[in-house]
Amino acid sequence: MNKFTCYLILFFGGMVSGFSQTFSVEGNVTEENNMPLLGVNVIVQNESRGTTTDFDGNFSLDNVSVGDVLEFSYLGFVPQEVTIQNQDFINLSLQEDNEALDEVVVIGYGTQQRKDVTGAVSSVSSSTIEEIKPIKLEQALQGTAAGVNVTPSSGAPGAGININIRGIASNSVNGPLVLIDGYQGDLSTLNPNDVESISILKDAQAAIYGIAGANGVVLVTTKSGKKNTAPSVRYDTYYGVQEASRQVPLLNATEYALLLNESYANNGQPLPYPDVSELGEGTDFQNEVFQTAPIVNHDLSVSGGSEKITYSVGGSHLNQEGIIGGDKSDYVRNTARISLGVDISDMFNFSMNSIYTNIERRSINENGLGSVLFNALNFAPTFGIDEEDTEGVLGNEIINPLAQIENTFNDYNLNKLNGSANLIFTPTEELEFTTRIGYNVNLSKSRVFSPEIFYGPGKVFNNERSQVDQNRINDNSYTYDLFGTYENTFMDMHHVTFTGGMTVIRTWGDGLYASGFDVPNNSWEFADIGLTTGTNDGINSDSYKYDTRKLSFFGRLQYDFEGKYLISGMLRRDASTRFSPENRVGYFPSATAGWIISEENFLQDSEVISFLKLRGSYGILGNDEAGSADFYRALLNGEATYVLDGALVNGTALGTLANPDAGWEEAEKINFGVDLRLFNNKFDITADVFREDRNDLLVAAIPVSGIFGGGAPGAGAPTINAGTTRNEGVEFAIKYSEYIGEDFNFNINYNTTFLRNEVTEVNGTEFLPGGAFGVGQPQPARFQQGYPLGYFYGYRTNGIFQTQAEVDAAPSQTTLGAEASPGDIRYVDINGDGVINTDDRTNIGDYIPDVTMGFNLNLNYKNFDFTGYIYASLGNDMLRNYERNQPNVNRSAYLLDRWTGTGTSNTVPRVTTGATSNMVLSDYYVEDASYARIQNVQIGYTLPEDAISSVGISSLRLYAAVNNLYTFTKYRGFDPSASSGDAIGGGIDYGFYPVPRIFMAGLNLNF
Repeated sequence: MNKFTCYLILFFGGMVSGFSQTFSVEGNVTEENNMPLLGVNVIVQNESRGTTTDFDGNFSLDNVSVGDVLEFSYLGFVPQEVTIQNQDFINLSLQEDNEALDEVVVIGYGTQQRKDVTGAVSSVSSSTIEEIKPIKLEQALQGTAAGVNVTPSSGAPGAGININIRGIASNSVNGPLVLIDGYQGDLSTLNPNDVESISILKDAQAAIYGIAGANGVVLVTTKSGKKNTAPSVRYDTYYGVQEASRQVPLLNATEYALLLNESYANNGQPLPYPDVSELGEGTDFQNEVFQTAPIVNHDLSVSGGSEKITYSVGGSHLNQEGIIGGDKSDYVRNTARISLGVDISDMFNFSMNSIYTNIERRSINENGLGSVLFNALNFAPTFGIDEEDTEGVLGNEIINPLAQIENTFNDYNLNKLNGSANLIFTPTEELEFTTRIGYNVNLSKSRVFSPEIFYGPGKVFNNERSQVDQNRINDNSYTYDLFGTYENTFMDMHHVTFTGGMTVIRTWGDGLYASGFDVPNNSWEFADIGLTTGTNDGINSDSYKYDTRKLSFFGRLQYDFEGKYLISGMLRRDASTRFSPENRVGYFPSATAGWIISEENFLQDSEVISFLKLRGSYGILGNDEAGSADFYRALLNGEATYVLDGALVNGTALGTLANPDAGWEEAEKINFGVDLRLFNNKFDITADVFREDRNDLLVAAIPVSGIFGGGAPGAGAPTINAGTTRNEGVEFAIKYSEYIGEDFNFNINYNTTFLRNEVTEVNGTEFLPGGAFGVGQPQPARFQQGYPLGYFYGYRTNGIFQTQAEVDAAPSQTTLGAEASPGDIRYVDINGDGVINTDDRTNIGDYIPDVTMGFNLNLNYKNFDFTGYIYASLGNDMLRNYERNQPNVNRSAYLLDRWTGTGTSNTVPRVTTGATSNMVLSDYYVEDASYARIQNVQIGYTLPEDAISSVGISSLRLYAAVNNLYTFTKYRGFDPSASSGDAIGGGIDYGFYPVPRIFMAGLNLNF
């Protein structure tokens, strides 16, 4: 009986077990941001049966058993395996295969696996852009890409940003060529959130863009949808508060009066302030013009795709007020974007991207003598907030900066539409043809109103008649590309890729300027030329028109043997209407090579070296961007006076003189580099040694005889090929990544660039001057053989005279404007002739940095994340030019350490209203502007999925960040990083509008 019972139990138990071995399982598959994935393959391991996820990422699979292994795979994501236990529902998040994604790099007219790239290419991803939270896209390149130097022209909202790749080589245009989805565009108008990736071509790899690649190429890829992905909605927003990151220490009213008394007494004059006891602190006009200002940004996008269609649409709104002037110095940017991809058939694919941008901007007078900050630094603190210099004691250039802001009226509006349309034809697996048209349509208008106003006797800002100036500018361009790519592998060893095609570029536009006088009611509301009632004897309108065309043919052959030995050659033929028919065509060849040593047998099993590649490149690239639209012909845009019928008649004449012999500016580039990865890719190292010789520089300012008409009003010297420069240096970048358990990972990035710049040849003149210093002094910057481009030319100093005996023993300085006295600056007799004169001027500094560095840190712990970005620039000098040389203006606080007697100071001269030579351009005004800046610090928290999924939200991240947190520098001015962007004179500080510090809080929402 017992035996029978045991058999029954085993029998029925076996039946139950047999029925329970198979069952159905359901699940949902998403990406890391909890967006559902359509078309994920779900396969039972070692079997042919399986299924795919639907539009919402859901799947259902029958007849699975405990112990079965389900394999989940999707292109671009890391495959995962899940072993069935007893669950009936599986939630799975696939991670992007970053290693695979990083392998693809945009190199121009195509892509290439990173391991096969033989040129110097840097990349910036969308994740980096999101971490930095740049207001303008250019800011995301500073410190993140070796060899790329980004300098703001101002901290004002909407101000321009300069980009230089591997130094400054030309005396004219040094900005890189920017291509957005293949067409020529402008980084400054893009919404940073619309960008997927940025590639920077720094060496001869850019020769495929011959005509315009000399200054480097920035390739921008905007975001698009993904195939087989359910619709995902993303909303990003932040709100920030801006404040001045730095202020220049100034004298308060009491200190100012005491210093003024001393300067008058040193010249034997009566004291202007016999009693200073009631002055107190006075008015800090610098502090008064600065204010906290808001910034707000909203960005909304929807993306997704089916098996044959991808789409991405989005819009953004940015509103930034200025820390000076508030809504009179603001910037509003609105964008709308659409990206669409369609697989028309197995052979035809169509894609298009289009971006509309509207910008509205108002601005104040900045970065020059008479700017708002210039006046804030120099207006005396003894005046009240609303008080004017009615007696003119501060000179004719200094006015109340608050009144200046109040009487500033202007606006600027830009409407821009740009984009591209692409059709790809793939007749065979090996052959692909692409036709693409890119377009830019820009329409801008501006209006400036100058009210009738009186600031005091003799002030240059006084305006006896109200005036309104208006303009309308229309700039357009299109780019047409037609190219084909053949790629094939022969005998499993020979991999060949050939790309050939043509590019047509047309840039055209026109502008109209006009002025009107006597605005009704002296009011901004009526400031329109159509309402003005006054006339003027001069010319009150102007216009221009231009049309430039370029035609290019190019070819590139890439070959690798067994994936180890790489070589490529490129040739581009360009023709530009900017040159005469005889010099219109230029040829730009280049070659690159590489050796992947880690693929050799002796390194394949290395536990240390994961990847090792040596590479080199050589090529010649072109530049035609300098001076006027056309070099070989002159326009009738000059002025002349003619005698007609015995009377003098004002008319037009030739403007800038023509030069039919002008030819291409060429950049000869050579680069040797190494790419190295160690310890299973934990360390990623890149190093490059480079040199560029920029030959036949297009120089527009070589003096010519007045007989040829170069000195007439509106005329100018012709553009000629008249110079050579050299940039050489070393780049190094290293990244370390580490995963510590499932909850914690981090990566550290560091890059540095060492650069040496020199002008090696100047023809037709000894030097070219640039910039300005003080009033009535020679231009301080020079383009001269044997020196850095734009170096400062002045006197070298050697401390302060302490006694009359030192003065008597020193070379005479009388030719500089006055006899020296104890307390005056001592100048160095460079040529040793016993006299200090103009022959003793020499190199006293330059604004090009010797070393730039970037250091970036990313930490992730569970749901928390932290990022920090630091940038440093070393060896760059700045010429201080924001202090006015007038006896009664305010002074910087460092003058409290002035010389007042023997041994009191050897760095700051005495104060006096008498004549001295202390104001001539010398290294006393040139300061080391090296700095290190904490650019961005951000901490974020992503809410757990189970806390938000019930309300339909797939991901919600909250964060707080600070941009421009702190700058470490010894420079006294507002911003050691600022530059006007001028090649000659770019490092002169006229009172730069400081880049604001921004405290922001925001969220990233996905549903």
